[in-house]
Amino acid sequence: MDTINIHEAKTHLSRLVEEVAAGGEVVIAKNGVPRAKLVPLDSARPLRFGVLKGKIRYPDDFDAPLPDEVLALFVGRRRK
Repeated sequence: MDTINIHEAKTHLSRLVEEVAAGGEVVIAKNGVPRAKLVPLDSARPLRFGVLKGKIRYPDDFDAPLPDEVLALFVGRRRK
């Protein structure tokens, strides 16, 4: 992991971004004190909506009011 000063980071930002994208890490320092770390983004796959359509089931009364016994458990539990 390389450590560079802010001025050098500003001057060579494009090169640093390419270096980090290839798997490296760079610490950016101000007056010799580390202030930030440049790291690669996770290579997460894009979201695909609808892949579970028809595979998840929930009961017809899913959004029905809770029974009184359950609601009573919440009474008096508020922060003061």
